[in-house]
Amino acid sequence: MSAGTYNFTFEQGATFSRQLTVQDNGTAMNLTNYSARMQLRSSVESTTVALAVTCAITGATDGIVTVSNTATETMAVDAGIYVYDLEIESSAGVVTRLMQGTATITANVTR
Repeated sequence: MSAGTYNFTFEQGATFSRQLTVQDNGTAMNLTNYSARMQLRSSVESTTVALAVTCAITGATDGIVTVSNTATETMAVDAGIYVYDLEIESSAGVVTRLMQGTATITANVTR
């Protein structure tokens, strides 16, 4: 399985939540005993995490991963374009990159 490319938009100061279904050859992947992680950085080389996205396996047997952040968390990130990837890790330590791309944080006007 190779990572897909998808570009997210986060609204600064707004709650962000997306449910993603992980599939392998068109069938939902069983994510029992997996964890997930996702980070936004200003560049691939950056050592600073701009936003650690909360990831939860919310439907393990149906392959569902929920990625989310609170309004307070998105407000703390400067508006701009970031890079990200989303990975899952099995209990045996096997890491699979599911998605990668850019994440645009749009500026908040109403505060």
